[in-house]
Amino acid sequence: MRLLAALLLLTLAAHARPPNVIFILTDDQGWGDAKFAGHPYVKTPNLDRLVKEGTWFRQFYVAATVCSPSRTAFMTGRTPARFGIHGHFATHDQNAARSMPDWLDADVTTLPDLLKKAGYATAHFGKWHLGNGDGAPAPEAYGIDVSKTVNSNGPSLGDEGKEPYFRAKSTALMVDETIKFARTNKDRPFYVNLWTLVPHALLKPTPEQLAVYADLKPDANDPAFAGWTRDYYAKAKDLRSQMQVFCASLTDLDTQVGRLLDALDELGLTNDTLIFFSSDNGPEDYRINNAANAGVGSAGPLRARKRSMHEGGTRTFGLVRWPGKVPAGRVEESAVVGGVDFLPTVAALAGVEVPAGLGLEGEDLSALWKGAPVSPRRTSLHWEWISGVQGPEDGYMPPPVCVRDGDWKLFINHAGGAAQLYNIPKDPGERQDVATANPEVVKSLTEKALAWVKSLPPSPARDKFVQSGTPSKAGKKTSTKPKKQLDRPAIFTSWDKDKDGFLSKDEFIPHMADQADAPARFVRFDQDKDGRLSKEEFVKAGGK
Repeated sequence: MRLLAALLLLTLAAHARPPNVIFILTDDQGWGDAKFAGHPYVKTPNLDRLVKEGTWFRQFYVAATVCSPSRTAFMTGRTPARFGIHGHFATHDQNAARSMPDWLDADVTTLPDLLKKAGYATAHFGKWHLGNGDGAPAPEAYGIDVSKTVNSNGPSLGDEGKEPYFRAKSTALMVDETIKFARTNKDRPFYVNLWTLVPHALLKPTPEQLAVYADLKPDANDPAFAGWTRDYYAKAKDLRSQMQVFCASLTDLDTQVGRLLDALDELGLTNDTLIFFSSDNGPEDYRINNAANAGVGSAGPLRARKRSMHEGGTRTFGLVRWPGKVPAGRVEESAVVGGVDFLPTVAALAGVEVPAGLGLEGEDLSALWKGAPVSPRRTSLHWEWISGVQGPEDGYMPPPVCVRDGDWKLFINHAGGAAQLYNIPKDPGERQDVATANPEVVKSLTEKALAWVKSLPPSPARDKFVQSGTPSKAGKKTSTKPKKQLDRPAIFTSWDKDKDGFLSKDEFIPHMADQADAPARFVRFDQDKDGRLSKEEFVKAGGK
């Protein structure tokens, strides 16, 4: 009898349901942009609930400083430099000018590919930004069964050009689709990418969302803003209204996450569902053209922001909730976890074998996620920033190659010089460069970083970046020459393909570098709201 009972238990264990997985990836949410993370104003009760009911990995790093390469690493378990993706996907001409492909190669094995082959239903709702435009594969080419997206060639989530509050309502649309998908597939394991549009610029909350913060009066000298961030907010323009817009947008995102959690409860799927929550990179800079309101996001005590390999650009939330499997209320301070670890870790938790030969650069950290003691990483985390786009620290850019190994983080240039070294647990704000005092650490990590760069495919963009002269020592300033003024009348004429004296949305959008924002920008420029841009409207918009 005991033998039969033991066999039954073994049989049940062997057929235990693998977890559903919902990956919530926000856009430009900083490491300090939540109540649980110390933000002095924003209300995020549902994100706070995820922390209370799950584990927060406080040293979680994405693999890039901007969106498309960061997303590439989550999907593939490899650094984006392997695919020549070092910036955001834009128009084909702009991609070619930066020696980038036009999309992530659809032949590359992705996490949805692996899960789908193992019997998972797979979906992607929200931002894609892994390639769109002429010839780009739809999300379904990457192992996705069902999608409704922005920035892709797949089925659309909606038309931002027709709905002025589309971005403000977009998270609710994504959650609607996710709940519908979960209900349809509640009797089988499922995987969902829920990748939001907010808090990426341009933010425009509805009046109802904004009313929550009608009485907000932020103070740049608030004790919650310390070090680098306090200096930053002191320079922000119109901090009150911008912070109201930003907080309103984030709180609606939080509200929609709450709707999703409630729906999982109602469907009886909470204990069967692993939720992972992160952001694609650090917070935007208010000095970027269209980003004044999104630009007041917080990196907390961390240095710098989006487009920087300092902590504020690459360190984001790593929240994991899986009731009964992942420890609740755990705040893990010392484990170093990366976006490249996501694929091997989720595959292991799902019981899915990862084929040999994929060249994964991440590690299976499933035991750590489930509460095992922290052990040293077997592999280092690596970054390269060769976009040439100025970082947000008054023209300063760190050297373009970076490695995180143990407690140490090293920056160097491609020749191995210009070293900057930081002990991150002791100095998360990266205020003290200790390279001179630790020559052996610099030597060891320089060898690792250069070996990684040498292993990457050749890149004309890298060659061009090196030849043009990267900062050779800490604190060197980039050029401060004024930008050349664009000849907007001539640009208008060249874009007006049908020569009718107006730009249609179809003529305007393909020329925009950030096509997620392009429809909203078109609406903003269209002052008389006739659905087209006159030359006068287009030229006048050059000052915005």
